Amino acid sequence: MTDSPYRALPSVDALLNDSHVNALIEEFSREHVADVAREVINEARLSIANSGSAPRSEDIARQVVDRVNTTWSGWPTPVINATGVVIHTNLGRAPMSDALLTAALRSSSNYSDLEFDIQSGKRGSRNAHISRLIAQTSGAEAGIAVNNNASGVLLTLAALAGANPERNEVVISRGEAVEIGGGFRIPDVMRQSGAVLVEVGTTNRTYARDYEDAITPRTAAILKVHPSNFTVEGFTHTAELNELADVARRNSVALVNDLGSGCLVDTRRYGLEHEPTVQESVSSGANVTLFSGDKLLGGPQSGLIAGDEDLVVKISKHPLARAVRIDKLTLAAIAETLITYIRGDHESNIPIWGMISASESSIADRAQRWSDEIGRGEIQRTRSAIGGGSLPGQTIPSTSLILTPKNSADELASALRNAPEHLIARIEDDRVILDPRTVLPDKDDLVAQALIAQKELISE
Repeated sequence: MTDSPYRALPSVDALLNDSHVNALIEEFSREHVADVAREVINEARLSIANSGSAPRSEDIARQVVDRVNTTWSGWPTPVINATGVVIHTNLGRAPMSDALLTAALRSSSNYSDLEFDIQSGKRGSRNAHISRLIAQTSGAEAGIAVNNNASGVLLTLAALAGANPERNEVVISRGEAVEIGGGFRIPDVMRQSGAVLVEVGTTNRTYARDYEDAITPRTAAILKVHPSNFTVEGFTHTAELNELADVARRNSVALVNDLGSGCLVDTRRYGLEHEPTVQESVSSGANVTLFSGDKLLGGPQSGLIAGDEDLVVKISKHPLARAVRIDKLTLAAIAETLITYIRGDHESNIPIWGMISASESSIADRAQRWSDEIGRGEIQRTRSAIGGGSLPGQTIPSTSLILTPKNSADELASALRNAPEHLIARIEDDRVILDPRTVLPDKDDLVAQALIAQKELISE
């Protein structure tokens, strides 16, 4: 009779005495390392139940070490984005500059005047400073920052419509009752806010008169939503914002404009199509303008609300405002982001605008240097995407290093991805493409190191 394979499994104590596992106890507590050891042993038992054979003790110990190093190391893990997608949702959207990070760290490493008025010595408002910055950059009377644009939409609708059951209808075009990333649906958010959705027009054509015909004594607001992640072409018509502002003004209802990504600069300067700016929204008559802080603004994840002072005050006093309040680190970072636009140095101090504004020749030079380091690859003109639900379908010219793998593109891309530098590329036509546009310039040497380390996987 053969011994049970379960008898081959090491005990928890035996695992903790393994030299590699024991080394973890010097950094982490014995109790927590033991918990991981038990998890791995239990998984080994399930493996035996399925396959009938026991993993080797050294393999089990290695799994413990790998799990601890993966789970308890710093997270999120920094990666190098060579995909050519500037605002990459899966890779954290907009990277922040050293100035933004310094501002955030400065606010958290010391006590601060977050809710304290230094001059009077009395309690102050955490919203007062950011409100002035939002007003100065947007042209609005006031503003407030919350934790993301979705919560900004929810809070605004709850305050302006949901709080009054006698006047809670919000008029929106059928073509703008959209779903964006993560299953975020405008109609669902409206219902959660307490607002009653009133759809007008058709999917492809909605006129200002459609909104006006739908307004009743129960109407609280008109909501316009910018389709950030898709385009509708062909037989279409969308009511202009200034037309809706006239309708809202005549009927004494609020006009709320959800810009989504939000932009403070003219994108046409960079060879892109025009993206509606926050300033244009305010000047065209929107009473409240909503936009993200971590897309085309280039700051941390946040939602910014700019608008008429009385409406911003009403929004900020709603009970939900506390639930979606922004933390002091992010508040400091978004403040520094807005100050960057006031200074006019966003191209040099906000990474995504540095990427978008980079010249084709400078990008080609960087790609060539990478190729020279490994003596392999082709330099070809490509296109970079903006991404992140911003400027849908739009790309800008770039130049990339094209690598032909010896075996497969998946193998090479995986090796680069799992290297210490975590170099993330894209695959097209079974070739690996590295676009310098989305690589921060100070990471160029790390890209070269990753390529040299995986040189044997690249065809000459």
